[in-house]
Parts: sequence; C-alpha cells; structure tokens
Amino acid sequence: MLFLYNIALGLYGLLLRLLAPLVPKAAAWVAGRRGLLARIRHELSAEAAPRVWFHCASLGEFEQGRPLLEAYRQAHPEVKLVLTFFSPSGYEIRKNWPGADYIFYLPLDTRSNARAFLDAVQPRLAVFVKYEFWYHFLTESHRRGIPAVVVSAIFRPEQVFFKPWGGFFRQILARFAHIFTQTETSAALLRQHGIGQVSVAGDTRFDTVVATAAAAPRSLPVVEAFVADGAPVLVAGSLWPDDLPTLAPLLRDYAGRLRTIVATHEIDEATLLAVENAFPGLVVRYSQAQPASVAQARVLLIDNIGLLSQLYRFGHYAYIGGAFGKGLHNTLEAAAFGLPLFFGPNYKRFQEAVDLAELGLAFPVANAEELAARFAPIWNSEKLRLTLQDQLLDYVHGQAGATRTIMAALPGLTPAP
Repeated sequence: MLFLYNIALGLYGLLLRLLAPLVPKAAAWVAGRRGLLARIRHELSAEAAPRVWFHCASLGEFEQGRPLLEAYRQAHPEVKLVLTFFSPSGYEIRKNWPGADYIFYLPLDTRSNARAFLDAVQPRLAVFVKYEFWYHFLTESHRRGIPAVVVSAIFRPEQVFFKPWGGFFRQILARFAHIFTQTETSAALLRQHGIGQVSVAGDTRFDTVVATAAAAPRSLPVVEAFVADGAPVLVAGSLWPDDLPTLAPLLRDYAGRLRTIVATHEIDEATLLAVENAFPGLVVRYSQAQPASVAQARVLLIDNIGLLSQLYRFGHYAYIGGAFGKGLHNTLEAAAFGLPLFFGPNYKRFQEAVDLAELGLAFPVANAEELAARFAPIWNSEKLRLTLQDQLLDYVHGQAGATRTIMAALPGLTPAP
C-alpha cells in the first residue's frame, strides 16, 4: 500500500505541473514549491530558538486553527512558530500573517522531503489542523520523537480509515501522539478501530467566530450607507452560481422590503455577472459603489476578498452557499451574530450545520419553493427571529472553549526543550 501511496502522490505532483500553464492555482502550487526546501533551510539556519510547527491545509483550516496559534504565541513567546500550507488559497492569502514567525508551503509528502523538512525546522511539536494526514511527515516525526497532534478533527464511518482494507491509513492515524476530536462520535469511532490516543476538545472555529463577533467592528462606509435606512438585511455568504436558482426568486420577491449583501465564493467576472443577471437592475458592485448613492441599489455585490466575516454584523438573516454543490461553506461566522441560517441540501458532513438544523436554528432547503416557505414565518414574526437569534448565540458560545482545552493538554505531550 505504501508503494501505491507514493505512486499516487508522484502522479498528483506531475498532474499539477502539467496543469500549471492552464490553471492558476496549479501554477501557484508548483511555483511555491520551486526551491522550497533550500529556502526553508536558508531562513531557519540561523534560528536558535525552539520551534513549533503548525500545518493547515488551506485558508479554512487556518481560520480554524488561528485561535490556537494565537494562544500558543501568547503562552510561549520564546518559541518560534513555523506555519505551513498545502494549498495556494491558504498560503497566498496568509503568507504575511504576523502571528507566525515563518510561513511556507508544505513540500510534497515524500520520504526525502519529510526528512529534509524536519532537518531544517527541527520542531519540538507538530500541530495539524483538522485534515491532512501525511504518511511520511508523520512517520518521520514519530521516528524522531517529535510529538504530532491533530486538532478539531472529525471522522465519519465512510472514510477510508475505517474500511476493511484501510489498515495502512489507520497506521497514519496511529502516528499521532494525540487526536483532539470535535465530537464524542468521532472519538468513539477511532477507539473502535484501535486508535486510543484521543479525547474530545470541540471545534476551535467556535473560538474564532466568538472572537470575531466580539472584536471592534471594522469601518465599512459603503456597507453602512447601504443599510442606513434600517431595512432588514439578508447576507448571502460564499455564494456559488448553483445557489442562484434557489435564492434569486426570494430576493426578487422581497426586493422592495429587503436589502441583500452578496459575497460570492469566487470573484471571477463570470460569477459576478451571474449574480448581476439574476437580479437585473438591483445590483451595485462594492468596488463601484459610493456611500452617497449606494442605497439606490437593493443588492450590494462584494467583489473583493476578506470582508465576509465583517458583513454578518449588518444582517438579520443569512444564506450560506455551497450546499447545492460540493458542500456547505462556513455557517459559524453568521451564527456567531445570531442570524437564522438557510442553505442547500449538501450539509451533512458539517457537524455544526447538522446540529443547527436539528435544533431548528438553520433551515436546509432543496429548492426555491422550500426556501420561500422556510423564510416567510421568520420574516413575518420579529419575535420568532429574535428568539432564534438568542438560541443561536447560546449555541455558539456554549460550544466555545476548545482552544483552552487543547492548550491545557499540550504541555503533557511536548518534550522539554
């Protein structure tokens, strides 16, 4: 199985190199790894301080692990933090984040790359956030006595680790010194398959969204002018074109009474045009809007990156995109502001979305008719909306605290310098 694993990763790297001239993300992935190990060795060669390595697959995992990174920095100012990303969508956006001392791409998981990387970084602890269980990096860390932990992990029975032929992949999990899961269900599943170094800590994303909601708001004059008339606001976050057939009829029906802020998952021209075409005559792009005139539009289309978490504070309701395609995007940012949530049917892989739906605080829908039927009772009853708001805030704050739990356990897993 290891032979097949190595072959698959080699083919993956080859495929990305072949796609690089055609696909920008592939090009960034390839370019970011050109001369990578030499650069890591050079940047760390004169560093004498102890180091801890945090790895995040992409931007979502970074935001999930961010409260732990910040807590570790505060508790251990003497330690240098090395942060790696696998995906360009994480690295390119956070490569200058001041909370880490060194930020790199992660080399492809080969035996030689793992050895060279660990020779250069020499971490006293490795922390993986949620996903990405790389055989060679974990095996080499284990061989060297470097404890590796994974935080905010969640497991499901259909994953490869739990198949009858999944022994190789369970070996990867066995390399972790400890696994901090989001739920007891995940922990029990691991224990049933012989993985005993596990405990339930919860999801660090709750700590992120609670902190974001409590932080001093960023000044956004265009958005503030757009909502200044006090009309109810629906924030549609991480929207894909696949969401438009369900969402567009509702927004057109309520256009005279409801203001809508739309932040698409991708901001390419084709996606932005799809939104504009769905709401003819109603849309103004954020980059083209002026505070003096923006209120003339009914839909404010956000055509830049990095604003979404700040936009939910203006909302009364939220629609979260992605669940008519590959899967639902982040619901917790909106829930942290107490917004009743609506989204498509593909949400079952996300525990918080399942919880919120079961609690009657989020409303999965299959089509435009279902969305209209779910939305109307909340629209027609301010008392119901405020009740849902209070229950959402209670849920989010009640789930916070994973960072504190993990930080309390890490000293027992980390060797003395």
